[in-house]
Amino acid sequence: MKQRQTNVLVVTIALFIGTFMCAVEGTVVTTAMPTIVGDLHGVSLMNWVSSIYLLASAVATPIYGKLADTWGRKPIMMAGLIIFTIGSLLSGISTNMEELILWRAVQGIGAGAIMPLAYTIIADIYPFEKRAQVMGLNGSAWGIASIVAPLIGGFIVDRLTWHWVFFINLPIGLITLFMIWAYLNDEWERQSKPLDWQGSLWLSVSLLALMLGFQWLGDVVINWWLFSCMGMIFILAGVCFIRREQRALDPLIPLAMFSNRTFVSQNLVAALVSGFLMGFEFYLPTWTQGLLGYPATVAGFAITPSSLMWIVGSFIAGRLILKWTPKRIVYFSLTFVLTGSLIMAFIPQSTPFGWFFLIAAICGTGFGITITTTTVTVQGQVAPEHLGVATSFNTLSRTLGQTLMISVFGIIMNVSLNQGVSAHHNINMGMLNRLINPQTAVTLPKHLLKTLHRILYLGLHHVFLVAVLLVVAAFVVNSFDRSQPSSER
Repeated sequence: MKQRQTNVLVVTIALFIGTFMCAVEGTVVTTAMPTIVGDLHGVSLMNWVSSIYLLASAVATPIYGKLADTWGRKPIMMAGLIIFTIGSLLSGISTNMEELILWRAVQGIGAGAIMPLAYTIIADIYPFEKRAQVMGLNGSAWGIASIVAPLIGGFIVDRLTWHWVFFINLPIGLITLFMIWAYLNDEWERQSKPLDWQGSLWLSVSLLALMLGFQWLGDVVINWWLFSCMGMIFILAGVCFIRREQRALDPLIPLAMFSNRTFVSQNLVAALVSGFLMGFEFYLPTWTQGLLGYPATVAGFAITPSSLMWIVGSFIAGRLILKWTPKRIVYFSLTFVLTGSLIMAFIPQSTPFGWFFLIAAICGTGFGITITTTTVTVQGQVAPEHLGVATSFNTLSRTLGQTLMISVFGIIMNVSLNQGVSAHHNINMGMLNRLINPQTAVTLPKHLLKTLHRILYLGLHHVFLVAVLLVVAAFVVNSFDRSQPSSER
């Protein structure tokens, strides 16, 4: 019987839908959280509803990458979609916060397969010269999701119930599952090698400790003893993982990949730029809400140009990647990101709203070129049998950069705000919390608004100064790359 050929267009649409679904689910819950807390009565646990999703996704990602290289892309992608859909169903019928957190972890485990395998499948079904553009289109799902997720969440909560924040994934997940099953021809020959379960365990423990440590580091009151314990577990489990991989017959992550300077440098650049991306997407709306007084729905549109220009950037990367070295392309793209970060770090407090569209467009162009180039370059540095592992590690690098830096930015913001509050006896943190929400800002005493705006501005200023340093660090890391243009390899 003749095997069906892959329908490239349908599979590409399915991959975009799956990526978009996971990206939205990472943030849409935040909008519905006040309603969820009011129904399930778990205010002290509400941060974990979002955090556990990201933690589970990050821990599962490298394992799925190895499974995809061993058992094939299609069965692992379908498994991830099934797990994600089941997690969505169970999250929607949760009766308390503990249950919701558990099922959100299941969702995250499913998402850990969908996101990196989307890029792996794109690499399988597209020739090298078209890969960058398609990856850019797929990656734009994250930017689009960051804009529409609050709108979707608000609509669902207002018109339906919070349960539908999760139930809406059921038809979407099932349709995506069918599209992958029916239209992706996976010719992968399953290997008989056993999975490196010991390596998987040590890596999972190490990653979990690292991300939990930084999660708690971002708390208003930092438990340094707990953070130190997580640091020790991270180091010890990491050492055990490396020793295991050196002895494993078929290691989870072949350590030989890290002898490739291009592989290492491009992943580090991706992590650093992703860390800046989180600061940009999180604190730019805070600026437009807290300092300019725009409502959340309008403030979110300040980052819209970055999503649009991300796509443009990916097409630019596709044109350049066959002519220039990855090092030169990344230098070029980081110039955009550095320009945007410098403007954000030094613009005055009274900057009009329209300027943020320009900043977002500049940064979005840089994001699109950088992330697309680093992903395609990393894939090109490994043998085909390690493509899934390399892609999942690149995804993990970006996830770690985002998770760790959002905690660091939070610490910088909290320290700066606390210093500002301590310098004024008639101001407290509660007032700053009300200032960031335009609906409650109108209740603040008018004679204190100028001081409150100044404190918030300085906090944002310090955050974006650190963001500039991240981009500078990416320039330094990129200097270690020694690769040739793809057309010469």
